[in-house]
Amino acid sequence: MINLVNLTEQYHSIQPEIDKAISEVLESGHFILGPTVSEFEKAVAKYLGVEYAIGVASGTDAIVLSLRAVGIGPGDEVIVPAYTFFATAGAVLLVGAKPVFVDINPATYAINTDLIEEKISPKTRAIIPVHLYGHPAEMEEILLIGQKHGLKIIEDNAQAFGSMYKGQKTGSIGDVGCLSFFPTKNLGAFGDAGMVVTNDPQIADQVKRLRTHGWQKKYFSEEVGYNSRLDAIQAAILNVKLPYVDEWNNKRREIAEFYNQKIALLGLQTPIEESWGKHVYHLYIIRCQQRDKLQAYLKENSIASEVYYPLPPHLAAPCQKLGYKKGDYPEAEKASQETLALPMYPELLPDQYIQVIESLQNFFSKYA
Repeated sequence: MINLVNLTEQYHSIQPEIDKAISEVLESGHFILGPTVSEFEKAVAKYLGVEYAIGVASGTDAIVLSLRAVGIGPGDEVIVPAYTFFATAGAVLLVGAKPVFVDINPATYAINTDLIEEKISPKTRAIIPVHLYGHPAEMEEILLIGQKHGLKIIEDNAQAFGSMYKGQKTGSIGDVGCLSFFPTKNLGAFGDAGMVVTNDPQIADQVKRLRTHGWQKKYFSEEVGYNSRLDAIQAAILNVKLPYVDEWNNKRREIAEFYNQKIALLGLQTPIEESWGKHVYHLYIIRCQQRDKLQAYLKENSIASEVYYPLPPHLAAPCQKLGYKKGDYPEAEKASQETLALPMYPELLPDQYIQVIESLQNFFSKYA
């Protein structure tokens, strides 16, 4: 079986370093926050070129705490892309605000910047661009819109760690960046983990308070916060992995280049990389009108694939309650019917990704 992702292969490649790091944490007795977490926060801040990095419990929490930190709550509206993991919109709902969707650019799957301004109202407080699948959104246009209308820009960089927009790391461009270290991410922990990054000291201080029950001083809550702290074992694992992430991303890009060359010959839409961006291929996504039939065929041939995402967030039950309905965002809805992720991880071997291509070729020779 060729897996969509194989986490054990990566672990085995650096097992002695990982085991040593975990053992050191166990011996230290510091399991929540502490010096190991501080070390990782500093390392990520340096990597991204930002002033502050605050470890939290998950990527979803990173968005929730960022929204809270910039003062967004009930009665406010936040613009989000109509095609993304539900947590992007769910975080907006969790702080009591309303997600206002904007359809996507079908080439990059990012928010269509030409459609943003028509969705801005007096209640709009922020835009959350998502660097989906590892390709950056068009940040220059989004920043200009934000400046024009006085909106905060909160980057959802959960899927694009190491990606670049015009020479700058994604996650470091807006007012706040939100990172996920879910195990399958380009930089993945061995459990849930996330981070908020920013150059704004007030936002950083507010996130630090919110992640620990609203404390400025221990046991003295100044507001209702959360229990959203990065644990030291996950930070230790991520400290080991961080120096490898560029190498791993480059390997993903090599595999993607091979896929692109072969799959384009089949007439399928392959991922693009705009001249201003660097794609890190968290997921390798093709589009196929016979998507479900193709997925079943790949499974029969022992090749894993996955649909990201079968349901756009505006059609999920929590958002339908806000009045959204089928047909509102045609590009997002079309993508949800056609996109398919193929096996993609740095340790994928040539004979494995060649087998993926051969299975695709066989499918289209039979059914095209």
